[in-house]
Amino acid sequence: MYPDHTPYPPAQRAIEVHHPTPYPPAGTVPAPVVPAQPSGVPAVASIVLPDGRVVTGYAINPAHPEPAAPKPAVSRAAVNVALGGVGFLAVCGGLILLTSFIAALTAFITQLITLAAVIFGGWVAVQISSATGHQSGTTVNIRKAVFKRNKFFG
Repeated sequence: MYPDHTPYPPAQRAIEVHHPTPYPPAGTVPAPVVPAQPSGVPAVASIVLPDGRVVTGYAINPAHPEPAAPKPAVSRAAVNVALGGVGFLAVCGGLILLTSFIAALTAFITQLITLAAVIFGGWVAVQISSATGHQSGTTVNIRKAVFKRNKFFG
């Protein structure tokens, strides 16, 4: 505990701010307060009964319920279901187009691969046929070859 009986040190205590109350300037008189009827309270009414007594009180207006909002011709649930159906149809149309695009792309790629295979196969065939037609290099004919114990004797 600290000397002023607080559990917090002086640096952690809340700072208190005092604002001065302004005084009106000398020689001015405040305006008189005029009582006004509150807007929510009805005026006081007095009724004289047949026997001569006077009854004073507030007039109470009967409470009128707020008019119910008119219901739309179509319910919100029906509108939401219809909008969901329109959105579903839009998505299905897009999916059909996407599926068609993927099928066309697959067919195109298949045709490209087939074309490449035909061209490469033709090139290979041309290379083979041209190699047999004209020979170059050294030709070695081995007619008698002897293999004994995995050794070649020529």
